[in-house]
Amino acid sequence: MIKVVGIGLDGAIGLSQNVQDFINQSTLLVGSERHLSYFNSHPAEKIVIKNFSHSIEQINQAKKTHKNIVILVTGDPLFFGLGRLLLEYFSSEELEFYPHFSCVQLAFNRLKVPWQDAKIVSGHGRELDELTTLLKQGVEKIAILTDKNNNPSAISRLYLSLNLPDDYDFWVCENLGDNTEKIQRFSGQELAKKNAKNFASLNVVILLQNSKNNLSTIDNNKLPLLGLPDHLFLTFQDRPGLITKREIRINILGELALQNQQVVWDIGAGTGSVSIEIARLCPDSQIYALEKTAIGIILIKKNCQRFNILNIIPVPGKAPDSLTNLPQPHRIFIGGSGGNIISILEVCKEKLANDGILVMALATLENLAISIDWFKEKSWDYRLLNVQISQSVSIVNLTRFSPLNPVILLRATPMNRGEEGFDCPSAEGRGGNL
Repeated sequence: MIKVVGIGLDGAIGLSQNVQDFINQSTLLVGSERHLSYFNSHPAEKIVIKNFSHSIEQINQAKKTHKNIVILVTGDPLFFGLGRLLLEYFSSEELEFYPHFSCVQLAFNRLKVPWQDAKIVSGHGRELDELTTLLKQGVEKIAILTDKNNNPSAISRLYLSLNLPDDYDFWVCENLGDNTEKIQRFSGQELAKKNAKNFASLNVVILLQNSKNNLSTIDNNKLPLLGLPDHLFLTFQDRPGLITKREIRINILGELALQNQQVVWDIGAGTGSVSIEIARLCPDSQIYALEKTAIGIILIKKNCQRFNILNIIPVPGKAPDSLTNLPQPHRIFIGGSGGNIISILEVCKEKLANDGILVMALATLENLAISIDWFKEKSWDYRLLNVQISQSVSIVNLTRFSPLNPVILLRATPMNRGEEGFDCPSAEGRGGNL
C-alpha cells in the first residue's frame, strides 16, 4: 500500500496521531522540498518530486524494496491535488488517501461562511473561462485557486472587464494554517490596483456577492444619460438572461426614435432595464413594463426604486391578454414573446398609434422568420439590424474579445406611416435586408 497523506502549512503537528504513527514507520517518504522539510530528521529514504514522471518511475522502482511508502501532498489529495494523477499511474487498490483540510475549506471557515453551495474554480495553470461563466451567472459564492499568472489582481481585472450587474467582495486568504496566515477583504477596484507581489504565493481568493451594495439607491446625477452599466441593475442569479445587455439596449433605444410625452409598451421587460433607460431619457413619457414572471415584476419595481423612476408602470401578466386594457402606444418594444409572436403582433397592429414604431429583439432565426412573414402579409415596412458585439476581457496581462449573443433588431411601421428620418423601403424593395 502507498499511503497518500495531505498536510497543511502547520506541518507534522497538524496530522492525527494515527497518520503520524504510520509516517514514523515509513521507509520511503515522497514529496516536495517543503513537505519533506517537516521531516528532516526522519531516517526514511526520500524522493523529492520535481519532475512528476521521473518521480513515478522512482516510486515504481522503490516498491520492490519498500513496503511502507508515504507520499506527502498539500491539503486534500483528491481536491485539485496530486491524487488524481496518482490514480492514473497506480491502481486504486494500491493507494490509501488521508486528506488534510483543503485551502478552500479553511478559507470559508475563517470567513465563517457556509460553503456547501459554493462553486470552486482552479486557475492553477488553467484558463479562467469557467470563472467567467460563473460570474456571468451571478453565482453567490466562488472560490478560486490561484497561481502566479491567475493571481488575485488578475482575477479582479477579469471581473471588472466583464461589467457585470453583481457586486462582489474579494477575500484574499494567504498561507492558511500557517503562523503567517493573512486574510484581507477588497473591492474589485481596490484589488485590481494591487501588485501580485503584494500577496503570498500560497493563496486562495473567495468571491462573496455583496447584496448590501446592490440595495442602495443610486444618485442619478452621477449616471450617464444613455447606456447604464449592467452592474447597476438588480438581478437574480438564477435568471441571468432577464437583463438586456447595455450595448444591445443602446441600439434598441436608437431604433425606437423616442420623443417626449409618449406612451411606450415594453413587452417582456425582464429586469426593466430598457424601460428604465426610456424613462430616464423621456421623463414626460409613460412606460408600461409588461412581464409575465413574478420574479421579473419584483425586479422591475426594485430597479425603479433604485433609480428613483416614477414614470414606469409594471404590468404583471402574459401578452397578449394583458395588453388589451393599456392606453394606445406611440412606441412598442418586444423583448420577449413567450411563444406568442403572432397574437402579440395582432394586438400591437390594432393599438399602435398612426405614427408609431415597433421594435423587436429576436434571438432565433425561427422567430425572425415568423415575424418577417407577418410583416410582409400585413404590408408593414420594416428593416433589420443584426447586432453582433464583442467585449474586451482581461486574460492575465493580456486582452481578448468575448462575444455577446447576437441579436436581430426588427424595426417596423405600418405602410406609409414612416416618420421623418426612417428610410422606408419602396413597394418593390419592401422588407429590408439582412
